[in-house]
Amino acid sequence: MGSQTVNEVDAVVLGAGFAGLYMLHQLRSNGFSTIVYEAGDGVGGVWYWNRYPGVRCDIESIYYNYTFSKELYEEWTWTSRFPEQEEILRYLNYVTDRFQLRESIQFNTRVHAAHFDEERNKWLIHLNDGQQILTKYFITGIGCLSAANIPNIQGLQQFHGKWYHTGHWPHEKVNFKGKRVGIIGTGSSGIQAIPVIAKEAAHLTVFQRTPQYTIPARNHPYDNDFIKETKQNFETLKHAMRNSVSGTPFAQNQQSAMEDSDDRRLEVFEEAWAQGGFAFSVTYHDLLTNEQSNEQAAEFIRSKIRQTVKDPIVAERLCPTYMYGTKRQVLDSDYFETYNRDNVLLVDVKASPIQRITETGIQTSDDQYDLDIIIFATGYDGMTGPLFKIDIRGRGGVALKEKWENGASVQTYLGLTTAGFPNLFMITGPESPSVLVNMPVAIEQHVEWIAQCINYLREHDIEIMEPFEEAEIAWSKHCREIANETLYVKGDSWYTGANIEGKPRSFLIYLGGFDYYTKRCNEVAQNHYEGFKLMKLKSIS
Repeated sequence: MGSQTVNEVDAVVLGAGFAGLYMLHQLRSNGFSTIVYEAGDGVGGVWYWNRYPGVRCDIESIYYNYTFSKELYEEWTWTSRFPEQEEILRYLNYVTDRFQLRESIQFNTRVHAAHFDEERNKWLIHLNDGQQILTKYFITGIGCLSAANIPNIQGLQQFHGKWYHTGHWPHEKVNFKGKRVGIIGTGSSGIQAIPVIAKEAAHLTVFQRTPQYTIPARNHPYDNDFIKETKQNFETLKHAMRNSVSGTPFAQNQQSAMEDSDDRRLEVFEEAWAQGGFAFSVTYHDLLTNEQSNEQAAEFIRSKIRQTVKDPIVAERLCPTYMYGTKRQVLDSDYFETYNRDNVLLVDVKASPIQRITETGIQTSDDQYDLDIIIFATGYDGMTGPLFKIDIRGRGGVALKEKWENGASVQTYLGLTTAGFPNLFMITGPESPSVLVNMPVAIEQHVEWIAQCINYLREHDIEIMEPFEEAEIAWSKHCREIANETLYVKGDSWYTGANIEGKPRSFLIYLGGFDYYTKRCNEVAQNHYEGFKLMKLKSIS
């Protein structure tokens, strides 16, 4: 390395959320020097940044945690069915201290570039403070939803009030008392925030572009007997989650919605609606593959909206017409009921588009809305967005953004690696099951596969590993073929990049089932990393 004083470690991990923390734990346990870089000043990843009112996880807490340690599972007790952000953050801080991970995390640090140095066969990492670090393995654990999307609406700088994005909420409480609040967006964050803000604000105006199918969460506190029984069943639960289609132990009904009589189907939907959570999405196996079955589910939810919202005009504005489930499935607490309040107004911005933000509020094509606070609940640049925010360059100085044509031709092998970028691993990357399964379980599977792989490389004196191009072409084709058999590809959502202006459309989530995906990854490892180029550079030099 000559006279350059660049610090060197075995592995650099980006992000201190569920993925980064477990990756750090695994690598350190295996004796690899590892450093985690985290932009925030605390652990938590998406749960560090997402602090907006009403924010909760939509996976039940007993499944939304690590399963790698039985002791950890037994030590921690969740308070309710769907945990609040604050509780998840407490959990991740507990894990960090329990496994003494904090000392290997550098907070308030952004990686703005990572370039593969072909002479040294190492990654040179450039930090925001001007420091550089050299590493053999570069691992991204930055999540699929960490790049906030603030729409480019003319006039925001002139607004005299305050504005916030749900994905970058202040740490101190935002006071809505006596305020006129406008919220743009009715995706998951909007649907969680709207009922909470409506109770406090003097007036809330909701600017809706697209209505949502949302299912009641039916959140409730856990009782001691339930917690005790769950902890006693840890091994069974862990096995069921890791060998399931979705990373949760719910069995999907193998029947088609069209095989049941109208009365029976209604009963099934009603039972799932009363149960709340994701029970509704597993009522029938073909809700996302058969348009007729999908329409039955969609019409059932629309009927519930019409029953709940008293004003029939408002109810119709809240009824989606696209296919159920092709946007992210959302859970809510009293969302539709909120539109019965006197202090809530719904504005359809498809019928009356937002033209500009003024000094005093929002101007649509029909009206001016005076506001003290504007909230952007406009989601994220998903899947590729967080990776493209970093200047990642592989062989020949080719940027990842360039290789993937800004998202138009993403190609990975197993959603974990990509050709031309040696020793780069992406935890829950594009073309892995990622956001359509239970994330902590998907993360554990990826982290364990990467850790096992890096061990293998060390044991066999392999310096460099990257997928063959044919392997990733085949994997990407397989992902697309499965996606094209479903209705997901027919929807406009952040899954397909439709929420970002000018972003190429593609569906970058593996839909073949978490269980099959895990089996495939294991086969690749068992066949000595089939599909990968493994190079022992020491013997060449």
